[in-house]
Amino acid sequence: MDYKQIGLKSGLEIHQQLDTGKLFCNCPSLLRKESPHFHIKRRLHPVAGETGEVDIAVEYEASLNKEFIYQGYSDTTCLIELDEEPPKNINENALKEAIKIALLLNCEIYQATQIMRKTVIDGSNTSGFQRTVILAHDGFIETSFGKVPIETLMLEEDAARIIEKNDKQSIYRLDRLGIPLIEIATAPVMNFPEQIKEAALKIGEILRACKVKRGIGTIRQDVNVSIKGHDKVEIKGFQDPSMMIKTIDLELQRQSDELKKGKKTGEVRGALPDGKTEFLRPSPGGARMYPETDLPLLKISRELINEIKKELPKLKTEIKEELKKKGLSEELIPLVLDGNLDEFETLLKVYNKDANLVAKMITIWRSEIASKIKKSLAEIKNTLTEAVLETILEALIEGKISESDIKPIMSKIIAGENIEKAIIVEKIDENLLEEEIRKIIKEKPGLKPNAYMGLIMAKFKGKIDAKKAMEIINRSS
Repeated sequence: MDYKQIGLKSGLEIHQQLDTGKLFCNCPSLLRKESPHFHIKRRLHPVAGETGEVDIAVEYEASLNKEFIYQGYSDTTCLIELDEEPPKNINENALKEAIKIALLLNCEIYQATQIMRKTVIDGSNTSGFQRTVILAHDGFIETSFGKVPIETLMLEEDAARIIEKNDKQSIYRLDRLGIPLIEIATAPVMNFPEQIKEAALKIGEILRACKVKRGIGTIRQDVNVSIKGHDKVEIKGFQDPSMMIKTIDLELQRQSDELKKGKKTGEVRGALPDGKTEFLRPSPGGARMYPETDLPLLKISRELINEIKKELPKLKTEIKEELKKKGLSEELIPLVLDGNLDEFETLLKVYNKDANLVAKMITIWRSEIASKIKKSLAEIKNTLTEAVLETILEALIEGKISESDIKPIMSKIIAGENIEKAIIVEKIDENLLEEEIRKIIKEKPGLKPNAYMGLIMAKFKGKIDAKKAMEIINRSS
């Protein structure tokens, strides 16, 4: 495909979760697997933006009349996440990490900036808007195609996590809502798919040098693509940069086909695993943002910026160059970077005549540790055979041991004790146990049951049935 001839113009938007507490409340940034404790229901109502107009994408979504259900937890979901209480001031750790990323992207930091509300149209926020603040502007990254300008860096709260959806209903979980999210937007100046991929990987390297979350779903990449005569199309949801080139090529072909039919309208599309895309919604207009009235102007001092500049981490490419200068071979550099940099630097201070020798010593060290772990696992497997485990369970069924005895018995067997001897567990008579528990409660009144349990366990050192002991404590205290 002749990208110059068709006039490819593209920009990137990268969203990355920070590994800190939530942005405007004190809840943990923790995704949970347990069944939720409660749910609430909401519907989307179109609201005019700062221009006094209702956004076209908002009108479209509201017309679908969907019901949104939000799942939460009584111990990790707060009233702010339910939109029943005003937000707290911005999380300082998240703010500092965002400034650090902005500086690594060569951006200028706004020293006074307004936190805004951005209308959310898919129901992924209980309030109907997302809090967001522009922190920095006019940065750049270097690529083999030349500099790529960074237009803005924003700090915002992530959306709720989609659990299930259909035409009439969407179910979200609130554990992800409010996790700090960096949004990095490049200028739409890239003209080759390879350049777009390289820019995404470069920004990814900068992000991974900072305190960000890792794993599927923690980073989302959107690509804005257009050709001559066609409006911009936003492709959302890239998880794997390796799919970018294929997806962009297929989108360019789709836009070319549309132009032949007299169509040129931009829209928002979702990236699919096979490289194709699907329609999500119309492109949003400019009436989505309005000021956050519950929070003051965000001010960032020059002193804070200078303090963060002193703590900027080195990028992996920079560390590679330093390792090369120290004489380390290309073959051994990945080994040192794979979690062994601290050990390498320490040993190199002791013996700085041969960096490769030091790296090879670390290779042998890691190999020996791995072999010992493998050997230990093999020994445990040979010791705790299926027959041994069956014998332990049979002793449990026959009442010779209790559930709390199983772990110490297995430890004894691993240490070399015979199975017949290991399952002989000396137990304190139940009447004596109750007598001792009552005596402890009388001597130390007012303690919690777990505290009494700790005292009785310390006294008899595993010679009691823990379940039975707790029953006695509960009825005696």
